[in-house]
Amino acid sequence: MKSLPRAILMLAVLTVLTGLVYPLAITAIAAIVFPEQSGGSLAYVNGRIVGSHLIGQNFADSAYFWPRPSATNYSAMPSGGSNLNPISHALRTAIDARRDAFRSANGLSANDTVPNDMLFISGSGLDPDISPDAARLQIGRIARKRHLTNPQQAALSSLFERSIIPPQLGFLGSTHINVLQLNKDLNQLGGCNTMQE
Repeated sequence: MKSLPRAILMLAVLTVLTGLVYPLAITAIAAIVFPEQSGGSLAYVNGRIVGSHLIGQNFADSAYFWPRPSATNYSAMPSGGSNLNPISHALRTAIDARRDAFRSANGLSANDTVPNDMLFISGSGLDPDISPDAARLQIGRIARKRHLTNPQQAALSSLFERSIIPPQLGFLGSTHINVLQLNKDLNQLGGCNTMQE
């Protein structure tokens, strides 16, 4: 019984240290050292939040770069994949439909290869990035939809090249493009800006 008060005191001290002091200290340090990341990597347009660079969102308008497909319509609450078996007929049908739709929308031939990230849903359904190949194939559609002039089309190609993000530390992950950031920058070229609506 003599050890009971000590055990209760130790429990109280550790609860305060690990449940209150430590989390608050780490949160404060993160807010100072990484203010943007600790705040959710939010994206702003004219002072209004339009999304997070960490969470994919649906850009259905043909004037924008399209993200990867999502099983949850880009909702963060029920995030997840389709969980379809690799040999599932439903999965094959969905892939074929996505391939045909992507080729049709972007003026591609039946022989043009559609990148896998435009065909397969990510594990979370919220992947914010696409491959450079997937973005490159969309440039022509976007230029036509926005009625871009030749100088603007050159600027769009330059914007695409600048948006390519290499793997972290040169070897972690793959080369990718953040769709939200690219579409934000795209609005600077003119022709359309539904992010403001």
